[in-house]
Amino acid sequence: MSEYSAHVDHFVQDHLPPREQWPELVYDLPDLRLPDRLNCAVELLDGWSAAGRGAAPCLITADTTWTFADLRERIDRIAHVLVEELGVRPGNRVMLLGYNSPMLLACWYAVVKAGAVAVTVVPSLRSRELAEVARRARVAFALCDHRLAGELRAAQRDSPLRTVLTWGGPLPQNLDGRMRAHPAAFEAVETAADDPCLIAFTSGSTGVPKAAVHTHREVLAVCRCFSGAALHPTPRDIFIGSPPIAFTFGLLALACYPVYVGASVVLLERAGPEELVAAIERHGATMCFSVPTVYRTWLRSGATERLSSLRVAISSAEPLPRATWLEFHQATGLELVNCLGSTEMLHAFMTTGTRAPRPGSVGRPVRGYRAVILGPDGQQLGDGEVGRLAVKGPSGCRYLDDPRQAEQVQGGWNLTGDLARRDPDGYYWVEGRRDDIIVSAGYNISAAEVEETLLEHPGVADCLVVPVPDAMRGQAAKAYVVPTPRVASNEDGARALQDFVRRRIAAYKCPREVEFIDALPRTATGKVARHRLKASARDAR
Repeated sequence: MSEYSAHVDHFVQDHLPPREQWPELVYDLPDLRLPDRLNCAVELLDGWSAAGRGAAPCLITADTTWTFADLRERIDRIAHVLVEELGVRPGNRVMLLGYNSPMLLACWYAVVKAGAVAVTVVPSLRSRELAEVARRARVAFALCDHRLAGELRAAQRDSPLRTVLTWGGPLPQNLDGRMRAHPAAFEAVETAADDPCLIAFTSGSTGVPKAAVHTHREVLAVCRCFSGAALHPTPRDIFIGSPPIAFTFGLLALACYPVYVGASVVLLERAGPEELVAAIERHGATMCFSVPTVYRTWLRSGATERLSSLRVAISSAEPLPRATWLEFHQATGLELVNCLGSTEMLHAFMTTGTRAPRPGSVGRPVRGYRAVILGPDGQQLGDGEVGRLAVKGPSGCRYLDDPRQAEQVQGGWNLTGDLARRDPDGYYWVEGRRDDIIVSAGYNISAAEVEETLLEHPGVADCLVVPVPDAMRGQAAKAYVVPTPRVASNEDGARALQDFVRRRIAAYKCPREVEFIDALPRTATGKVARHRLKASARDAR
């Protein structure tokens, strides 16, 4: 690898939280004792050619396939463009804007290999949002799909962005054309293991997005921990999924794990439930990453009959209801692998993995991670007691210039925002989010419990329970319900759902209001944007 340049941009390191607010990072497993200097792009990819897999398929789309050798060649040519034409220096931030595609993945690896910091954003962002990302991360360079260039160029007017280079399209001076003028080999920048390599903005499901910083060491460590703990993949596996690479769930699942193990991955620009199941059929995919909403949609539409090639199905990004797990298992024979993770932790820190199923549980800590349940005073609670879930391991939360760091990390533990309990066998059960507890007439109501109960009704396709102000009780529970034809979208239907809830859980937990809607608002990762409906319910009073 090339020497780390003396002309390094230290903006990210200079704007991390103070050391006393950092989580404890744990690297005590033998395979996590990594060298002080490493570039994760090299560690993940470059060895496959030497191992004889250069000609093996790596990236697959509807109309093309790149081998491992193809991918490495394109990465190296892009890295030359970044360094020699655009002047990107180690530590500079480079924004990446595009649909899930081979070029987006190649650009991510090229940025990291050049010692810079990748800031990947979802295609749905508009110019004002892109400008805000650029301002917060001080981004001067951007690579993007030519179809999205309009919003990005508009963002240049009100941000530090000064260079935008597109791929695709007819322009002779775009990235595709410039790549061809450079050698097919690039000597990676010799970064330190603890140098930042990516800034991931949270999806904003609970409000203003936060910028989480992660390092080369963390990316490689998470690949080593999660692959063995939950997936046990082989080079014969074909990965596929719905999350965008712009978020860490998609980045690790579709851009890092398959490359790390020498497998192939199907990349979809559009990955709705129908597009995803059709691609699973067409390519014989074996390992699918998605969200509970997609699995429920397949159950309702009968698409589960088309999943015969899958051997592993992973659910993350939002709670997986017990009813969905059971119904999917009955329909397919597959045991959904439930995962709990976050952008702050880079990926999953809890999973059911391949252990004996406990429907509704999020399993045990991923290999390399530890978890405890904390009470209000910060003391660890015993089995069966509900408290704050706290974790630590080889990845952790470090926000870029954000006072919320002090709320997220305490005593070296990453506070996930979940309320949970541990059973005597060491399995963890999430009872809801700390901000999803509704206090009504002195009773604590878990919105997650009410939602899971509603989802057991055949007339409920999706739902969300939020607090609303109540003059007598302080707060009351309100349910937003996406109905199926099995329930009437009127007062009679609402009463039927309320009666259904009362027959299954305590009457005080029953939502006092039910509103039928066409769809729940969601972020680009598929998470429910709870804050939107909370605000809507509050403002309607």
